[in-house]
Amino acid sequence: MKNFRLIMMSLLFSSCLSGQVSKLDFVLVIHGGAGAIKQSEMSPENEALYRAGLQEALDAGATILAGGGQAEDAVEATIRLMEDNPMFNAGRGAVLTNRGTAELDASFMSGKSNKAGSVAGVKTVRHPISAARRVMDSSVHVMFAGEGADQFAAEKGLEIVENSFFYTETRLQQLRALLNPEENENTEPLLKKHGTVGCVALDKSGNLAAGTSTGGMMNKRYGRVGDAPIIGAGTYANNRTCAVSCTGHGEYFIRNVIAYDVSALMEYGQKTLQEAADYVIHHKLSQSGGTGGLIALDREGNIAMPFNTDGMFRAFIKSNGETGIEIYGNPTDGK
Repeated sequence: MKNFRLIMMSLLFSSCLSGQVSKLDFVLVIHGGAGAIKQSEMSPENEALYRAGLQEALDAGATILAGGGQAEDAVEATIRLMEDNPMFNAGRGAVLTNRGTAELDASFMSGKSNKAGSVAGVKTVRHPISAARRVMDSSVHVMFAGEGADQFAAEKGLEIVENSFFYTETRLQQLRALLNPEENENTEPLLKKHGTVGCVALDKSGNLAAGTSTGGMMNKRYGRVGDAPIIGAGTYANNRTCAVSCTGHGEYFIRNVIAYDVSALMEYGQKTLQEAADYVIHHKLSQSGGTGGLIALDREGNIAMPFNTDGMFRAFIKSNGETGIEIYGNPTDGK
């Protein structure tokens, strides 16, 4: 976004004039899924689309933070853009269930208040992340599921769409290939990744927030719910420690309470953010047989992005101008 780049140039210019390193006022980190993401299997055209999508999401959230906005607003705006981008497994372009429908999950948590909200198995809410935030802000409950979640979102005035809105030809082809492998020998190999999207943010007031949104697992059945809408498994935020959003094989993240464990290791084990994040991904998750990664951010602006897969779509931006977008890398390079 042009406005954001002008703001960043102004901040950097002011820092240079004063002869000081610009203060780290805000940080935004995002992910777009982890898995068997190999450069040899990625076309240049698709890589460009992924990078553009990550950049657009970064710009949206950072513009809000640079203007003094709240971490919660930045997280919501960032993830809404990713939900509208069919390159990611969230919102439009989400993977499909065994019945050929989209069932979407999302969660939201504020590090300042420790309030949280989530929705699971929604079918008609265009932006599940906004539904999760409304649960957090406007309900005494933490989670709504299925028809009740869709109804709650509609009553709160969120945009409602037909389930077919989420379908894309790519996802339909992938589902057909899984359901009828003998009839789809020439189908382009599926990109084996966990396509959840997520965002963590630190605002100028020193507050943290985290959000996660996903279409879940391709060909899932029986109303399966993964870690994304479960507070403590796929999402967690606490101003005393960190904000976390996860992506991976959800069952393992649920069993190991991955997102909360990063915070607990910091609060009770006195580990740094990087130490805690590395431990839960490279030891606890890996030893249990789980795959995936996470993004995490503490109140000082430190970032951790470990993963134990071939790659993870990930990006960050800081108020001092430091920024980066990465896709590939060895599992130990996700930092």
